Amino acid sequence: MNRTLAIKLGAIAGLILLLLIPLLMIDGLIGERQAYRDGVLQDIARSSSYAQQITGPLVVVPYSRTVREWHVDKETKKRTLEEREYRGRLYFLPETFELDGQMRTELRHRGIYEARLYHADSRISGHFLLPANYGIDENLADYRFEQPFLTVGISDVRGIENALKLRLNGQQLDFQPGSQESMLGNGVHAPLTGVNGSAQQRLDYAFDLALLGSSRLDITPIGRDSQVSLKSDWPHPSFGGEFLPTERTVNNDGFSARWRSSFFATNLEEKVQACAARSGCDLSASSFGVGLVDPVDQYLKADRAIKYALLFIVLTFAGFFLFEVLARLAVHPIQYALVGMALALFYLLLLSLSEHLGFELAYLISASACVALIGFYLCHVLRSLARGCGFSLGLAALYGMLYGLLRAEDYALLMGSLLLFGVLAGVMVLTRKLDWYGIGKPRGKDELQWSLDEVEVQK
Repeated sequence: MNRTLAIKLGAIAGLILLLLIPLLMIDGLIGERQAYRDGVLQDIARSSSYAQQITGPLVVVPYSRTVREWHVDKETKKRTLEEREYRGRLYFLPETFELDGQMRTELRHRGIYEARLYHADSRISGHFLLPANYGIDENLADYRFEQPFLTVGISDVRGIENALKLRLNGQQLDFQPGSQESMLGNGVHAPLTGVNGSAQQRLDYAFDLALLGSSRLDITPIGRDSQVSLKSDWPHPSFGGEFLPTERTVNNDGFSARWRSSFFATNLEEKVQACAARSGCDLSASSFGVGLVDPVDQYLKADRAIKYALLFIVLTFAGFFLFEVLARLAVHPIQYALVGMALALFYLLLLSLSEHLGFELAYLISASACVALIGFYLCHVLRSLARGCGFSLGLAALYGMLYGLLRAEDYALLMGSLLLFGVLAGVMVLTRKLDWYGIGKPRGKDELQWSLDEVEVQK
């Protein structure tokens, strides 16, 4: 490789490295704007309601038990009987748990940002089977049972939008604030009147729950047999948790989904007993639910787009270099730098416009502006309208391919690999007869005359 070619390639490489500085600054700006947006959404959720999780209902029976122990005095060898009171709780999970819910979404705005909330109107029902003497078979006389209560865990009680009433075996009971159970966290409870533990008893329960939440609704399948049905007007659900829906339908009008689980799959009865033995733990790990995903996250798409910025600059500079070696046109490093800055500013335009116009329209306007500016500039740099327009068409095709990469996230690697292979193949075909050693050498007579003519044109 001759010295002239080496210097030119070194200058191009240096410019590419310098252009990384504004690209990194724009990338940092994307992160800052995204963090600011997330902070605003968090503030909206803080003033209304966070993501909701429903756990329960459980029937809890507090009790006190007399424990007797013999103690022997080491000096006198005298035995004494000591009695002490031990307090505990018995937990009963429902035999059946059914939740039938309808979710409707609501947008709340703050400045240029908007948060999506939901109103979930649910009917929760099922039944319990309480064994005789609450399942205590030994030393029953030592137990004194207190009034049982039904408890429901609701992660953010600020979102409760109705006066909760429990329907239990034909009677109506009022819920009271607080779950009264550490393993459930926040929630409500209802003291159960008329529950007699002397004989086996079936408790049929039902209550309506209107709940305000944001971003996500999760449900813990607490029953021996649990069935959950949800419908919503939001067409972009994200199902997650320990179980996926057994049935689901998603269309432009919204989604509907059904879950079903059993004790065999959740092992929740053993988990509840383990939580009680450890004086409280979290049952939310066994939940499932749905998130309301926003498919148009302009910051996420802008961040993905800027990851291809270096590839764009390299391909554009490669096109310039091919014009230099094939068409014998001299492109100054300053001209390389100006075009590179225009390519970098595309991402700043995309970010700022997408906050107001949406990503698709912002992408179209930003790409069109950059293609038009670079095309106009190159018509004069390359001294030909055809060359400038041809280069602009190629650049427009690159922007079209980038948009395809952003849309087809699952196929981005495949499309990117094919693009790079196609570019490499094109360069190899165009330069297959190029004498690389001859670049920068003194020209022959015909070439010298062409150079003189070029100088006259410049004058």
